[in-house]
Amino acid sequence: MDLDSLRIDLKGLKTGHTKLEFNLDDSYFKFVEATQINGGKVYVSLDIEKTADNNLFLNFYETGTVNIPCDICLDPMEQIIDTKQSLEVRFGIENQENDTLVTIPENDGILDVTWFIYEFLILVIPIRHVHKLGECNPAMIHTLEEYTANRNGEENEKEIDPRWAALSKLKE
Repeated sequence: MDLDSLRIDLKGLKTGHTKLEFNLDDSYFKFVEATQINGGKVYVSLDIEKTADNNLFLNFYETGTVNIPCDICLDPMEQIIDTKQSLEVRFGIENQENDTLVTIPENDGILDVTWFIYEFLILVIPIRHVHKLGECNPAMIHTLEEYTANRNGEENEKEIDPRWAALSKLKE
């Protein structure tokens, strides 16, 4: 993937509608040093509307799958991506960002959407990501059950401190 295509010359766009498309693959996620996503294939459609007064409205549509680790067994799993996000861009003196408005220097006019796309992907991944029932790594599940059983068994075998036992009798 040509990552330079994610740097958009907004000043060079004509007034009206422009559509750009990107196919993200593992090289994109490696480039951004993604810590939460191990790879994937995501199609991004970017619709840009430039007004006569140089305001720009960007609509990102992202569909595909990303590979993330399962919270239980840590094996990779696919997460479906299907999202629409928007940004408004204006020209100004220096770079500024808030939730939906980005200001870029007028003398530069270049907007790099690399990180915006990554942030939009991260926003749609559920907080808890686990395989469907029965799809986790059986060896890891067995190990987890073994350690859980040992810990529960140890707690049950310990004798109760006599002071706590005396306090428990007061409840009765």
